[in-house]
Amino acid sequence: MKQKNGFVRWIQSGKVNRNLCIFTFMLVPLLLLIVFTYIPFGKMVQFSFYDMKYIGARKFVGWKNYIDVFTRDDCFRALKISIYYIFASFIQLGLALYFATILSFKTKCSGLFKGFMFFPYLVCGIAVGFVFKFFYTRGFVLDTVLQWCGFQLDNLPYWLKDTRINNISVAATSIWRYMGQQMVLFIGAIMSVDSSLYEAAEIDGANGWAKFRYVILPSIKTIVVLNMILSITGSLSVFEPPYVITGGNFGTGSYFVIMNKLAHENQKVGLASAMAIVLLVLIMIATAIQKWVERYFFGVGDQEAIRTVRKREKRLAMEAKGGTH
Repeated sequence: MKQKNGFVRWIQSGKVNRNLCIFTFMLVPLLLLIVFTYIPFGKMVQFSFYDMKYIGARKFVGWKNYIDVFTRDDCFRALKISIYYIFASFIQLGLALYFATILSFKTKCSGLFKGFMFFPYLVCGIAVGFVFKFFYTRGFVLDTVLQWCGFQLDNLPYWLKDTRINNISVAATSIWRYMGQQMVLFIGAIMSVDSSLYEAAEIDGANGWAKFRYVILPSIKTIVVLNMILSITGSLSVFEPPYVITGGNFGTGSYFVIMNKLAHENQKVGLASAMAIVLLVLIMIATAIQKWVERYFFGVGDQEAIRTVRKREKRLAMEAKGGTH
């Protein structure tokens, strides 16, 4: 009886009740995460070592699928196409930061401009793809506007068929769609900067560029790195623009488009699984590099930037060396 009463008191204690409450609320989300994320991921890793279809016999091929990712023309070309979207992401980042810096201060009709620039992000990606598909089609919107400006239709390229320019055309759609999202994040960060820093900069006679370089940029470095990570990882996994606008034809098939084609049209499930694993590794490497760049140039939290520390150490070493002579 004493043991039973002791167990009741123990189970009713505040610490146990708190832990039971935490466990109860975490149980269902953890089960869903395991069942729908970790188990499928484990199966995908397993499938990547097999030559298999969705239905039928499986043949173990070891690392062959991973080798094919880097040796097959379609897979490796898709990796190279990601470079266009990565380059576009930096243009997108620069434009978003530029407009955010302007619109964060008193500007006439700034609210209207913010709305117009953020609106493309609210539009469904499939709809954006169809808009630009007709925008770039021969003789349609873009060609018509350029003819108004004096260009001859015969001298204009095929924006979606010419392999010299079609990937640039498709990548430009990502700039139009996602720039507003990044701009809003930048505006929120810039508006949170202490106003006394701007006042001090004005007293010191700083111009607009100096305020941006020495006040705004250091204060929003975390958001800059966050947007950079989102942009580059998104560039590696882009799918909707090339899939909807060109269907991956004319050399515009991105990594995800080729992966989708191999998995669902060609039934090469093992190779597509290996491509997914390679993409995950590439995203992790890109994120690690960006975090290192953040630590090197900006610092993390209260820690100084590695570059600043090294410059100070080098200066002190030179001063100490000069003092010994």
